[in-house]
This record gives sequence, C-alpha cells and structure tokens, in this order.
Amino acid sequence: MILIADGGSTKTNWCLLSDEGQRVYFNTQGYNPDFVDTAFITASLDKDLPDDMNRAEVREIYFYGAGVSSEAKAETIAAAMRHTFPNANRVEVTEDLLAAARALLGRKPGFAAILGTGTNSCIYDGDKITYNVDSLGYFLGDEGSGSFLGKRLLRDYLRGSLPDGLGEALKSEYHLGSRNDIIDQLYNKPLPNRYLASFAKFAYDHNNVSYCRQIVVEAFEAFFQNIVLHYPNYQDYTFNCIGSVGYNFRDALTQVANSHGMQVGKIIRSPIDDLVSYHES
Repeated sequence: MILIADGGSTKTNWCLLSDEGQRVYFNTQGYNPDFVDTAFITASLDKDLPDDMNRAEVREIYFYGAGVSSEAKAETIAAAMRHTFPNANRVEVTEDLLAAARALLGRKPGFAAILGTGTNSCIYDGDKITYNVDSLGYFLGDEGSGSFLGKRLLRDYLRGSLPDGLGEALKSEYHLGSRNDIIDQLYNKPLPNRYLASFAKFAYDHNNVSYCRQIVVEAFEAFFQNIVLHYPNYQDYTFNCIGSVGYNFRDALTQVANSHGMQVGKIIRSPIDDLVSYHES
C-alpha cells in the first residue's frame, strides 16, 4: 500500500492507496517542522491514525509538508514516518509547494501557489520547482495567507479601529480575552501561525461587511505586489492556486489577478485527489 499526505500547518490530508487502487481518506493535524518535533508527530499519529489501519502493510510514503525547507526539516517528519510504519521501504518527504504544483499542473509547466495558513508560490517545469520567491513566513511575509488576514484583524481589533459592531462580534465569536491574553497566545503559546490563521474564517463569515471584503482584497494585492510580480514574465502564466484562503476568497483573488494581467487557471481547496492521481499515473 502507498500512503500519500498533503501536510499543511493546520491540517494534514491523507490518502491510503491500496494495490487494487482503492482510496481511503482521513485527516490529522498539521506537522510543520518549524513548530513541532519528531516526538510530537509520532505521538499525534499514534493517536489520530484510523483504528483499523494496518500500518505494517504500508510500503511507500510520500509526504508533502509545510515547513519542509531543508534536509533536517524533512528528517524530522521522515523519522516519525519510519517509526510509525516500520515496514515502509520508501519514505519521501518534500515541501508542500511541490504537492501544489503536481496537483495543479500535473506534468505540465506553469505557475502554482499556496494560499492557506501560510503562503508559497513557484514556477514549475513539469517535474521540479525551478523558481521561488521566498514568502518569508508569517513574521516577515506570508502576504495573502490566513495568518496575514488574522494579523490584520487582530491588530485592528486591539487598536479599536474595526467598524462598529465588528469588534464585538470578533470578541464574542472567538472568546477573546484581554490584550495581554492575546499577546501571550501569540508570543508564548505553541503554533501562533495557526492561531492567527483561525481568524480568516471571520472575514469569510462576515463577507457582507465592506471592511472584510476590503482587507481580503488588500491581502491579495500585497501578495501580488510583494511576491507574484517578482516572477520573471509572470503574465505569461495562468494563476493556479491551492488552499482554503485562495479557494474561499477566489472571487477577490480572481479580481486581483486579472488587475495585474494574469488569467486564472485552477483554484482548488485541497490537492490530495489530484496528488493521488499524479502518483497513480
């Protein structure tokens, strides 16, 4: 059996592919090696994998993950995979950006992006990534991402600049405490990027409010100005994107892409189905 995983910072989508081509899907939490270690991943897998899954039958593992930016980061995840699936004779761990490119473009060249908890993008030649503008993570960049939107919402909330009624709604829906509580969550608790990204849903749920529509458009504009426009000849490609933020706000994303002379191709929420098809072909 083959196990394929698309690992974001918040959630990992899995597919167990049998020798007969049967697919079994399930989810676990995300395993970004920037924020978790091998022991954490191993414990989570032991707890969250399906009870009826025969781990001994897994022979190949292809894990595409957020934060897999070096061999050391890849090994953090690979070690957990080898421990959990001791009979796997092939364990490949690589960046989630390659998963996005393969899911969106298959074996054809083009431009691919991720707009989810974080942001990433690339030029892909049909086999490998050939050009990447660094998103710099949620501290310095990740424009257009869920964490970027969450940072804007929380900043405006704490400064009292949200429109009338919106601050009260945000406080109520997210059970927000004091300023110090929020700062403590961001600076002293684990997974602050995931915490920030959780607020993107608020912008989606309140999309009828002009402020929420505006900050989404501004986030995507920042993504284009600071990242996409730095790709050589970017207008020669269609804009292909994967991730919950890009998918949920695809109308605004299309508007911004078109304003920069870039036609939109494929926008999908999750790559797992197309990724499995890639490995089957």
